[in-house]
This record gives sequence, structure tokens and C-alpha cells, in this order.
Amino acid sequence: MSNWMRDPTAETSAVKRPRRAPPKSLEGKTIGLFDIGKTRTPEFLDQVEKRFNEKGLKTKRFGKPTNAKIATPENLQKVAAEVDLVLIGLSD
Repeated sequence: MSNWMRDPTAETSAVKRPRRAPPKSLEGKTIGLFDIGKTRTPEFLDQVEKRFNEKGLKTKRFGKPTNAKIATPENLQKVAAEVDLVLIGLSD
């Protein structure tokens, strides 16, 4: 596994940032569930959220209105400010 990850935000040139170490535990963390606006993603995230909540984990939902638009900087800042880690729901 690489120690670097590509930034998935829409930029004119890719930015490399050092990869953060994953948390040792999800306990006490707030997990962001991000819907990118693809078909059936809400169904997938509903099930993920249900499983996390059954384990006593706190979740918070975020998303874009459609997969054809990029997430706004304001939206990404809100996610970064309100959760400890994010699961992005992709579906096809």
C-alpha cells in the first residue's frame, strides 16, 4: 500500500498528500457517510449506517445533489469540520 494518496477533489493538477494512518478504533468517532449522487447510493449508505448504528457508532450524512457536479469547497469544509473520517458511497 502506498504512503501517498491522490486528492479526489477536482483540481487542475493532482495534489499528493501524505496518507493519514487509519484510526485504531471507530469507537468515539463520528463517521461521515458521503453520497456522491449516483443511483442507489442512498440505499447502500442506509444499510451501512444501520450497521454502524447497531454497533453504537455515530454517523452523519453528507452529499452532493448529483454525480455530475463536484462537491463545493464549503461542503467539503463542513464534512472536515464535523466528522472524524468519511466513507464515500460509490455505486454503479
